[in-house]
Amino acid sequence: MNTKNIHISDFDYNLPDNRIAKFPLKERDHSKLLVYTHGSVSEDIFYNIPKYLPKGALMVFNNTRVIQARIHFRKATGALIEVFLMEPAEPTDYELMFQTTGRCSWLCMVGNLKKWKEGSLERDFEIKGHKLTLKATMDRSKTTERSGGTNYWVDFEWNNANVSFAEILDAVGELPIPPYLNRKTEESDKTTYQTVYSKIKGSVAAPTAGLHFTEKVLADLDKHGIQRDELTLHVGAGTFKPVKSVEISGHNMHTEYIVVHKHTFERLLAHDCKAIAVGTTSVRTLESLYYMGVKLVKNPDASEEELHVNQWEPYDLPHNDEGLVLVDGRPVSVNESIQNLLDYLNRDGIEALHSSTQIIIAPGYTYKIVKILVTNFHQPQSTLLLLVSAFVKGDWRKIYDYALTHDFRFLSYGDCNLLMP
Repeated sequence: MNTKNIHISDFDYNLPDNRIAKFPLKERDHSKLLVYTHGSVSEDIFYNIPKYLPKGALMVFNNTRVIQARIHFRKATGALIEVFLMEPAEPTDYELMFQTTGRCSWLCMVGNLKKWKEGSLERDFEIKGHKLTLKATMDRSKTTERSGGTNYWVDFEWNNANVSFAEILDAVGELPIPPYLNRKTEESDKTTYQTVYSKIKGSVAAPTAGLHFTEKVLADLDKHGIQRDELTLHVGAGTFKPVKSVEISGHNMHTEYIVVHKHTFERLLAHDCKAIAVGTTSVRTLESLYYMGVKLVKNPDASEEELHVNQWEPYDLPHNDEGLVLVDGRPVSVNESIQNLLDYLNRDGIEALHSSTQIIIAPGYTYKIVKILVTNFHQPQSTLLLLVSAFVKGDWRKIYDYALTHDFRFLSYGDCNLLMP
């Protein structure tokens, strides 16, 4: 199969609007759970998920936290401008960005751009009784084309050096819920659109498979002997970008930034490099690690930036029937690749790998690390549905037909799948 020639229209299904969950259930772990095991489909309640998982397995979560990335400014003319934070520009490090005081810069999407032709936008507000003014100025010379759309360089300034940008977002930012919910963000979304284990700020969309977990479910997983680990992938707005090309070769995946700590590599190796992934973001991170470790076979001194995984790399590199990349005719095993990354960190005294990926996972891809997948139901004709299809070896219609005929709720606030092919 030539993956690049896949027609996205082959991954379509009819999703009525009333099947899209507009709000979450009151108790997040009471959502329905579709269980797919070796081709057979059954259902349960999510809080029973531990009993289906092999004891002693490694389960990997994405601990990213959604930021209140939408900032609204009103011009003197009355025009409302929305500035949507996409990616830190100065400083580029997420952690440093949220600690920044006084000024910073972001790459942003801008709503109602035609009304913001020149000058700065200003917004007055209060933090802890102190009055502040936030000023936004666009530098049009630094506009960049990204796969999520056009990103504009916006400089932010505020007149209180004791206030961090994180505090500003908490005060004036709005949580960006998915566009297909067709409603405004509500106060409750600040809690319900975050996983209970979210820690590292940076995403503009939640890793939604994780929304079903509660502290009780996590404790039950521990009792069941599941070892939990966390990594970070900051989800960009490109995750909602529809595939508009006939063949997927015409679709550009957006770059996603990942952080994986030493303990994750150590635990992967202790589990024979096999893992249960919670969500498609964890999948893309874990599967990208294999290709990063392969790069170190060819170039042991590569920088973290050079470890970036390009979209079509898994398909363009020579590989054997098991999908393992051939370097000088020799297949690189998954364990060797992950060991390479751990040695790379140890050699340089680094606690965590910071890199990025554009990987697209679609039919024709051979999974290297992820053996079980926890995920929600995805939009028709989406790259996420391609990822699921590759995982269940094309059997996605059986899963989705069952869900559609058995009252499952779809998309971000919807029900969950446990896929064990």
